[in-house]
Amino acid sequence: MYVSMAEQGTIMNRLSCRFSIWLLLALLLLSSVAGQVQAEPISSETCGSCHPKAVAGEAAHSVHAGFDCLACHRDRDTLPHRPEPDFRVGDQGCRSCHVEAARQYEFHGRVSVDDANKDVPDCAACHGSHVILSPENKDSSVHPANLPRTCSGCHENLNITSKYEILLDRPVQNYEASIHGQATREGTLVAASCGDCHFSGGSAHRILAPSFPDSTVNHFNIPMTCGQCHKGIEQDYREGIHGRLAANGQTDVPVCTDCHGEHGILSADDPRSPVSARRVAEMICARCHDSEVLNEKYGLRDERLVSFIDSYHGLKSKAGDTRVANCASCHGAHRVLPSSDPTSSVNPGNLRQTCGECHPGISEAMAGTPIHGVGGTGLHTPAAEIVALIYQIAIVVIIGLMVVHWLLDLGRQFKEVIDRRPQIQRMYPNEVWQHMLLTVSFIVLALTGFALRYDQGLIARWIFGWEGGFAVRRLAHRGAAVLFCGTVVWHAGYLFTLRGRRFLRDMWPRGSDFLSFGRQILYYLGRGEKPLCAGRFNYVEKAEYWALVWGSAVMVLSGWMLWFDNWLSTFVPKGVLDVALVIHFWEAWLATLAILVWHLYSVIFSPEVYPMNPSWLTGHMPEDMYRKSHPGHLEQAREETEEYLRHEAELIHGEEDES
Repeated sequence: MYVSMAEQGTIMNRLSCRFSIWLLLALLLLSSVAGQVQAEPISSETCGSCHPKAVAGEAAHSVHAGFDCLACHRDRDTLPHRPEPDFRVGDQGCRSCHVEAARQYEFHGRVSVDDANKDVPDCAACHGSHVILSPENKDSSVHPANLPRTCSGCHENLNITSKYEILLDRPVQNYEASIHGQATREGTLVAASCGDCHFSGGSAHRILAPSFPDSTVNHFNIPMTCGQCHKGIEQDYREGIHGRLAANGQTDVPVCTDCHGEHGILSADDPRSPVSARRVAEMICARCHDSEVLNEKYGLRDERLVSFIDSYHGLKSKAGDTRVANCASCHGAHRVLPSSDPTSSVNPGNLRQTCGECHPGISEAMAGTPIHGVGGTGLHTPAAEIVALIYQIAIVVIIGLMVVHWLLDLGRQFKEVIDRRPQIQRMYPNEVWQHMLLTVSFIVLALTGFALRYDQGLIARWIFGWEGGFAVRRLAHRGAAVLFCGTVVWHAGYLFTLRGRRFLRDMWPRGSDFLSFGRQILYYLGRGEKPLCAGRFNYVEKAEYWALVWGSAVMVLSGWMLWFDNWLSTFVPKGVLDVALVIHFWEAWLATLAILVWHLYSVIFSPEVYPMNPSWLTGHMPEDMYRKSHPGHLEQAREETEEYLRHEAELIHGEEDES
C-alpha cells in the first residue's frame, strides 16, 4: 500500500512521541531504583563534612556538646537524606530524652500542644536549635533576663495574637517598662520575669491559661503567685476582707493584678501608677466602692469616693499633695478590714493611732470625726452639716433675689425701649411670626439634639433624666423638626409676595457690602471713620441670613436622611448615612455657636441695642436705635413706616365701619 510523504511524517511524529514518553518513564524508574540503592546509612561523624558550622561551632558550645547529631536528627541517618514529613527535630527530637518535660508540655496557654499546629512553640522555639544553653547561663534564651525577648517572638506577633484572640496589648513591651522589667534589665535576677508568674507548678513546660484551676495566673492563685516574692504582703492580703472573700470563691473581689496591673506594674511611688497616692482613690478603690452592683451585693454605703474627694484629704490629694492621707493611709493597702473588726485600722478603738501617724497627739474625739460624709460634702459632724445647710439656703435666697432684681431691671429697660418714640417698623407681623417659629423650633432642636449626643450632661439629665424622658426627647426633636421645615416652606412662599421680593432684593449681597466690611474693620482698628449703612440690611444681617439659608438646607436634608435611614439604606451605601450623621452633628454645632456668638451680640449685647432690639417681638424698634445701625436708610424706613401705619389705620377704620 502506498503511503504518501505527509502520512509518513505524521506516523514518524507519533512514534517519536511514544518513544519519548517511554524513555522518560524508564529514566524515572531507574532514578528511583538508583536512589534506593545509593541511600546508605551514615554516622554522626559524617555530618561535619557538610555542616561544619553547626557541628564544630554552634553545637560545640551547647549543653549537648559531644552528643551525636543523629540523637536529635533521627530522620537524617542516610545519605541522601530521606526526611520524614511529620518529624520535627525541635520537638520529637527532644522528647526522646526529655520525657518528663514532654509529658508536662500538654498546653501552651489555652491551646493544646498538637503536632499538626505549627503555631504552638516547640522546644527549639524557646531553647534554640544548636546553641542550647542552660537556663542559668546569661546567654541562654530561657535565662530570666532573656525570657521577655524570647516570649515576644509570639506574644508581640500580631498575626498570632489576632488569630488566637490574645487581647492583651503589647504585654512584653509593657513588662519591660514595668518595675520588674527594669530591675531584670539592670541585672537583678530575683526580680520577676515571665517564668516566675506563668510557670505553673514551677515547671517551665506548664504555661497555662487563667481558665485552668491550677494556672499560676488563675484569679484565685494570683495572690500565691505574687506571694513567691512578696510573702508578707500575701499574708496581709489573705487576712484582709478582700483575701477572705477571694478564698470563699468570690470572683468580683480584687486580687493583686486588679489594683497593680499585670505586665506594666509600676512602683507605688511612680505618679503614673494606679496605686500611687494621688490616683489610688479614683482609679482603684472607686472602681468597686462606687459600683452600685457591688455595694448592693455586699451591703456597702455608696458615694464613698465623692465624700472623700470633697473632704480636706481628698481635695489636697487631687491637687497633687502626695503626703496627705489617701484610702490606703487609713484603711491599709493589703490588710484591709471592715471597721467592725477589732484589728482594723479604722476600728473606732484604733482611730487615734491611725490618725496619729500624720497628726501626732490627736485627741480621741477628733480622731473619731468621720471622714466620709453622707451628703457628698466630706463632712459629717452636726455643726458642719448645719453650716453647710445655712450656706445652701443663703445661696438660693441671695442669688435668687439677685436674679429677680436683674429681671425687673431688664424688664423695665425693655419696656422703655418699646415705649420710646418715634418707632421704625422693622418687621411686619407675618415676618415676626416666621422669626418666632424659627426661634422656638431652633431652640428645641438644639436642646433635644445635643441631649442625645451628650446624654450624660447636666442639662440633658435635668430635662430628660426622668423615666421615659428620652422618649419624649425623640418626639420633641421630631416635632420641632416638622415645625422648622414648615417655617422654611412658609418663608419660601413669602419670598414670592411683593414684600418678599423686596426683602430678597434688599438682602442680596452686593460689592458695597464687602467694601463696608473692610471699612468697618479699619474703623475698629482706629484707622478710619465708621462707614454708614445705606441699605435696609448691613453686611452682618446679610451674612446671618444667607448662613441661615445654607444651614437650613443642610440640616433639613441630613435630618430627613437620618429620620428615614432604614428606608434610605436600601438605596444608598451606609457610608452616605455616616456622612449625613457627621454633617448633621457638626452643622448643629456651627449653627448654635453662630447664634450665640454672632446673632445674640448683634441684637442684645451690642451697646447700640442693649438691652434688646425689640423688633423680633413687636416688629418695630426705636428710631434712634435704627439711626445708629442704618443711618443711610433712615428716611426710606420712615416712609415705609408711615405707609404701613396708614394701611393698618385704613384696615381698622374699615372694620369699625362694617361693625
